[in-house]
Amino acid sequence: MPHSHPILLFDGVCNLCNSFVQFMLTRDPEGIFQFASLQSEEGRALLVAHNLDPEGMDTVVLIENGQAYTHSDVPLRVAPRLAGFWGWVSIFKYMPRSWRDAIYRWVAANRYRWFGKQESCMMPRPEWKERFL
Repeated sequence: MPHSHPILLFDGVCNLCNSFVQFMLTRDPEGIFQFASLQSEEGRALLVAHNLDPEGMDTVVLIENGQAYTHSDVPLRVAPRLAGFWGWVSIFKYMPRSWRDAIYRWVAANRYRWFGKQESCMMPRPEWKERFL
């Protein structure tokens, strides 16, 4: 399943994840990134193709150049490529991954309680529809 663009897999019912995707879409005018929900057929197939369990995902996943990135590595790879001054996020790469991932997992474990959950995956705006697999 080769893809020419990096693909972000996200929890389609999570309000925090949906907000992150919309944040990325508005700051990625060149259309570098494509998106798929973890719950979609395409998302599940990409997880399986990268030896990730589609039933146990509690993180966004970035698929890029045949490699899957998870947890805190995702924002560190995405932010510098967004319009604006988001490159500053890269300073967190100097923090030990175990610390970054512990913070990430804590937020992920509480995301539904803090930010809520939708009944179904979001529908993209018409101008973004082609960016979703």
